[in-house]
This record gives sequence, C-alpha cells and structure tokens, in this order.
Amino acid sequence: MILECKDLTKTYRGYLALSNINLQIDGGHIIGLLGPNGSGKTTLLKLIAGLLSPASGSISIQGNPVGPASKNLISYLPDHFYLDHHRKVAEIIRFFDDFYEDFESERAYDMLAKLNINPNQKLKSFSKGTKEKVHLILAMSRRAKLYLLDEPIAGVDPAARDYILQTILSNYEETASILISTHLISDIENILDEVIFLQNGKIHTHALVDELRQESHKSIDDLFREVFRC
Repeated sequence: MILECKDLTKTYRGYLALSNINLQIDGGHIIGLLGPNGSGKTTLLKLIAGLLSPASGSISIQGNPVGPASKNLISYLPDHFYLDHHRKVAEIIRFFDDFYEDFESERAYDMLAKLNINPNQKLKSFSKGTKEKVHLILAMSRRAKLYLLDEPIAGVDPAARDYILQTILSNYEETASILISTHLISDIENILDEVIFLQNGKIHTHALVDELRQESHKSIDDLFREVFRC
C-alpha cells in the first residue's frame, strides 16, 4: 500500500473542506482525482503532501506518517507556479539535483530536449504553457513512490498534451502510483486505472475505470457529467 487516509477531515475557519475521507491506494496505479471546483481535490493533495494539517484523522505513505520520511517518497506538482522566474531552467535543475536525492538530471534534460525547451533560458521568458511543462518535467524527474499532480495539463496546448501524458506514463516506476487531479477528463481517461469522484468534501465513488465503464456503459467523462450534472 502506497497511501492510506483514515477518517481524514479538514476545516477552514468553520468551513468543512474534507469530511471523514477513508482511502487506500496501492502501488502501480494511475488514479484520477475528479470533482467540481470546491470539492476538496487540491486540499486533499496538499494534506497528503504535508502542506496542510488535518483537523482530524491520519495519513500514511508506505506506513510513514506525514513528515520528513513521507515527503521523501512524494513528488508534488501544485496547480500554480512556484519557481523563481528569474532563474534559468538549468539553474533550477541543479537546485533540484542538490535538494532531492532521487532527482535525475539526465531525465529532466531529455524531456526538455523532446519538448524543444532551452535549459539556458530564464523561466520568465517562456509562455504559460511552457512554464507548466517545465514544472511537470521537474516533478516527473524524481524517482518517487507517489506523484501528486494538480492540474498538470490545464494550461498546455492540445498538441502537447499527448506527449505530456506519455511523459507521465513513461517516467514513473511500476511500483509507484500517480494521483492526478484534472478537469480535462476526456484527455486523461485512457491512462487511468482508477478514479475517485469527490463531492462536497466526501468520496462519492472510488472504483476501477474498467469496472465503471462496464457497469455504466459510459465513458468516465460522461459518467462524471451525469454525477455532477455538468
């Protein structure tokens, strides 16, 4: 088991963001974390990454409670830019290489080359979509056990999405798992093993993709729209 959440609850000044989340994720799976705005997706990812503290309940990563040991097992991609825009990409790669023991610079440079991104340019010179690609490359260049990806293809042009999804597929260990939050369900549906539907801070559905398709005779995108009336 990679991840276990028990009775996980999070409140913000009286607002209930997550309520009694019980979740288990095994290794070797790509899981879609799906739900409308305000359903608790980003809050859940931040709790797992150790950036927020729960009001109650617990989280463990390979048996480790959230802390230094668990953070060494997680590669987290937030839904916003967090890198120094005045730094060259190569400088950021050197920083990641120094900071993370499991970071592989060679993999990062290989992905940059395939996307025609010049590592000697400063981040501020790139478009929004290219910056997002750099952030994803850095996250996927670690040999983590659990990847938390929050809207990794939201600002990326459709032509690059297939390559980015292929990058995700080909750059994680078979024993690792990926928890990916997105609104672009139709774009990622084919790479998912499982889905989690979050609704009002609670798990509405957690199931295997193939089983959901067989039972509903619908795509995950269509099923999502039906559940949430999109």
